[in-house]
Amino acid sequence: MPTSTCRHLPLGEKKFNGAKLTIRTRALSAYSSYSAAASTQRGAEYETLGRITRSIRDSTRSGASFSSLAAALHENRRLWTILALDVSNDENPLPLELKKKIFILNSFVQKHTRRVLLHEASVAILLEINVSIMKGLREGR
Repeated sequence: MPTSTCRHLPLGEKKFNGAKLTIRTRALSAYSSYSAAASTQRGAEYETLGRITRSIRDSTRSGASFSSLAAALHENRRLWTILALDVSNDENPLPLELKKKIFILNSFVQKHTRRVLLHEASVAILLEINVSIMKGLREGR
């Protein structure tokens, strides 16, 4: 997987219905259909994490195929890659310590997902991470 950073991506803002779209919102829009509740960037992140988390949870239920789990985990990995790329952007306003934590979480999610796909680990911690981030987004942290 290439080790590209946001500096290598086109950073130009685009407008959609008069609203500026950042790299994060453009990327997230590829993975979710926005509802009225997701009209803000934080709302879009919350909705996307929720959709992916539900998908992972549903794919672990009895009768679900391994391919559905693999697809859900793939989407989760893609989302975490996007989040890590976004915080690498110098224009990202998040505090440096929070950016570091997101990079560390991304690294963990990538490695742990590999272990889950090899049947060496459970998805439980991945679900916990996503739910924790969703709580933080909901509480405005």
